[in-house]
Amino acid sequence: MAARAKIARTAEPARSAAPSEAVVEGVRLTHADRVLYPEQGATKLDLAAYYLAIADFILPHVEGRPTTLVRCPAGLGEPCFYQKHVKYWAPAPVRRVRIQEKHKEGEYLIADSRAALVGLVQIGILEIHTWNSVVADVERPNRLVFDLDPDTELPWEETVDGARLVRDRLAEIGFESFVKTTGGKGLHVVVPIEPGPSWDECAAFSRAVSEAIAARDRRFITTMSKAKRHGKIFLDWLRNVRGATSVSAYSPRAKPGAPVSMPVAWDQLGPDLKPAQFNLSTAAAIVRRRKVDPWKRYAKVRQALTPEMIAIATGGKKI
Repeated sequence: MAARAKIARTAEPARSAAPSEAVVEGVRLTHADRVLYPEQGATKLDLAAYYLAIADFILPHVEGRPTTLVRCPAGLGEPCFYQKHVKYWAPAPVRRVRIQEKHKEGEYLIADSRAALVGLVQIGILEIHTWNSVVADVERPNRLVFDLDPDTELPWEETVDGARLVRDRLAEIGFESFVKTTGGKGLHVVVPIEPGPSWDECAAFSRAVSEAIAARDRRFITTMSKAKRHGKIFLDWLRNVRGATSVSAYSPRAKPGAPVSMPVAWDQLGPDLKPAQFNLSTAAAIVRRRKVDPWKRYAKVRQALTPEMIAIATGGKKI
């Protein structure tokens, strides 16, 4: 992979390291030549190289956010695990935090730096999923995520049209939104908000908006029943419940083809844009070539989910 040349300048293998080891951003990668994505032949070192190449873009989306992680210790094709409470060893740059849950405290990992991203690679993490809040203000979300999960037989164009409809409905309410691929057939419409409303308020609002969209357009469904989702787009508002996560922008996925969840511009979203074009081999180069960051305004947008908006959307209902 082209990214490997970059890592060679960044990684400084310790003299005592075995031939299959490297030190990257101060983190020792053991079995650095282990193949994580057999189809691409992409190794742990290649994944570390990707994160270094993309660090300036992914870090703003993961810094301070509790994570749920997909761990594939032996690479794709071998057993992989979703892990929320992480009790095993991790390199020092990967921060641990404890968050109070309903019946106990849970321990979560957070990646705040380039070294922490490499640390996740060391422990076999292929996907990074993040909360809608940061740990410093954990009870007040600072974004909403509307997850469009289409039936596998639904044409891509239907998902694109669906995302635009969600965008337009949010714009009617007064929100600017951003879109990204998920590394699969779906799309995420993301709304940055000022911290303020509670988890329950954010969930109630996103549920009401989603149900209103589904009532307006029969292509959508808001129930999780697989039997009812044939030919439909599941508009998943549950990404906004406390403790729920969504795959981070720029995170790879533990799927064949090594796809990446990629932010795109609304005017770039169309029939010719194929999610599979964004993958571990291409994503960093695509980001370097683009003239404008499609999410450049994301961190600059100042918009609030007000009590009035919540009341109007929900009609006073609670989830």
